[in-house]
Amino acid sequence: MDHEALSNRRIKVLIIDDSALVRALLTRILGADPALQVIGTAPDAFIAREKIKTLNPDVLTLDVEMPRMDGLQFLRNLMRLRPMPVVMCSSLTERGADVTLAALELGAIDFVTKPKVDVAHALEAYAAELINKVKVAAVARVRPVFARSVAPNQTDIAPIVRPELRFRTTDQIVAIGASTGGTEAVREVLRRMPADSPGMVITQHIPRAFSAPFAARLNACSQLSVQEAQDGALILPGQAYIAPGDRHLTVERDGARYRCRLRDDAPVNRHRPSVDVLFRSVAEQVGRNAVGVILTGMGADGARGLKEMRSRGAHTIAQDEKSSVVWGMPGAAVALGAVDCILPIERIAEGLAGLNEEGEERLAAGS
Repeated sequence: MDHEALSNRRIKVLIIDDSALVRALLTRILGADPALQVIGTAPDAFIAREKIKTLNPDVLTLDVEMPRMDGLQFLRNLMRLRPMPVVMCSSLTERGADVTLAALELGAIDFVTKPKVDVAHALEAYAAELINKVKVAAVARVRPVFARSVAPNQTDIAPIVRPELRFRTTDQIVAIGASTGGTEAVREVLRRMPADSPGMVITQHIPRAFSAPFAARLNACSQLSVQEAQDGALILPGQAYIAPGDRHLTVERDGARYRCRLRDDAPVNRHRPSVDVLFRSVAEQVGRNAVGVILTGMGADGARGLKEMRSRGAHTIAQDEKSSVVWGMPGAAVALGAVDCILPIERIAEGLAGLNEEGEERLAAGS
């Protein structure tokens, strides 16, 4: 999409939802913003397909559950035949979480959640979030990724990591932060990491109902053991810990060990969990034995925390602009001088493994 041309006109949105009430509410919410233009609505995938051809929208909002063809199958077909920005509308249920995460794997840019009851009131409350996510989607990079029918096995993963770069130290911590586009970016990093990696702590901006299914999906495609973080859990090598969707994740030193700590403090940068909160705790508690990684995401959450990590001697990595769905968070970190190196997403795991050699030399020297 030509971003400069788009900035000179209103963003054209097509709403796809089987509920007439939701279609009317979304039309009113999005149409109230002067930068957006709702050019049409569709109650199912077949009508949507024809309207896409005739109306040429910039962004779709797509319901997960629809008659005749569900949203996931429609998205799969769309990303194969005509990739374009899509914001999913899902319910806060276990099934809604699984289907939405699958949609992000297929290339959807982001999602908003809608409750099962009192839809009219709740969607009004989400108006600002919905408007913002549609605007972000319009300028995001669409990257269709067709999910495998089964999780990668050991043979799939092993050749990616060169044996001479495998991890051997046990007291390092890798901290990762991500937002828009991050579910797939985190997945790409973790699926390439060897089983003996240092403990990894991860904050992804995600709703509470989605963080446990997200951890489960990561666990199925990684050599690491991936789990939703629990308060007080020891951070162990070969393990990755995902921040719960409504709590800040921090790291606390406990003698020679580190533990996950969960906090219910106010949102930071409008987020809970916040990447800045995680990174700052790692800077204070782990110092130069940590590595910080900031991935795709809208806004600047994590940039200041990453700079604090770097000032304490930690190595810091940012995902590059070309491979990011949205280069807001990594770009902000780079602009702030918080980043040691910038890598495409497919090289971040290799970069982390390469850094481990430096870490071992540092530890051997007694630093």
